[in-house]
Amino acid sequence: MATPEERLAELGLTVPEVVPPVAAYIPAIRSGERVYTSGQLPMRDGALMATGKVGGTVSAEDAYACARQCALNAIAAIRSIAGDLSQVRIVKVVAFVASTPDFTGQPGVANGASEFFAEVFGDAGVHARSAVGVPVLPLDAPVEVEVIAEIGGTA
Repeated sequence: MATPEERLAELGLTVPEVVPPVAAYIPAIRSGERVYTSGQLPMRDGALMATGKVGGTVSAEDAYACARQCALNAIAAIRSIAGDLSQVRIVKVVAFVASTPDFTGQPGVANGASEFFAEVFGDAGVHARSAVGVPVLPLDAPVEVEVIAEIGGTA
């Protein structure tokens, strides 16, 4: 069975450096066997992939890709604490989607993160989830994802 890093390589991806905080917090913290990430923005190479509201200037497809990047950034934050990703189980994901008042596709956007975790971690990536529409996110990001993971957990 492939490791999470091997699955990422098959997708043409590597775990990036942990995105530096944009305010007074740390990217992730461990409490017991759990790792809690701070909200991860769709940062790639030091810049947001998109800005604006989903249903407005940001398409649902672009927001899905942003959620996927948020998940990759969350993996980086988790790995900075856990070390070995093969010992990680994703327990809970919360996706915040900055959207127009008439946009109701938040679950589809959140699937960008959820499906990515399942691709990378297999059964250990299947998780509980909330997808929440909000009026605005930091830096005008369209999506923010936070994760609770378990180290040494099994499905």
